[in-house]
Amino acid sequence: MLELNAEPLTPEAFAPFGEVIDSRIADYFPINAGRTRRYHDLATVETLGEDARTLISIFVSQPVALPLELDFLERHPLGSQAFMPLHQERFVIVVAPPGDEIDPTQVRAFVTDGRQGVNYRAGTWHAIQAVLEREGEFLVVDRGGAGNNCEEFTLGVRVNLA
Repeated sequence: MLELNAEPLTPEAFAPFGEVIDSRIADYFPINAGRTRRYHDLATVETLGEDARTLISIFVSQPVALPLELDFLERHPLGSQAFMPLHQERFVIVVAPPGDEIDPTQVRAFVTDGRQGVNYRAGTWHAIQAVLEREGEFLVVDRGGAGNNCEEFTLGVRVNLA
């Protein structure tokens, strides 16, 4: 069983896996007669393959217990997948770089502060949704269309907060 301590999520630490979505660290410009700040182009949405299209969904997730125990990681080879909490839900992120196999020495765990979201790049291995403390509601942007866009890799992982 791979043991991980989830570290605070930062854009620099998460860069090999995708982008952190956080308006507090992004540039903006005013729109709507100056009444709205637009935090523009915060993540790259990838939709690869035949008949690909972008999906916008809402996921409602039940909280997990710590330590978080996982049996597998999954990846989406044909598109990115973004998760943005709608009510400041903290969640645990477990990721590994793209590839046909997962090297246990490359697996990382992060914990958000509740206002951060993430965008997993196409092919990045990641854990299923793992919200802390209470039920969580997330805006999810990912790929729809033809082709198998979900693969699983068996790996035992136990995650604690640092």
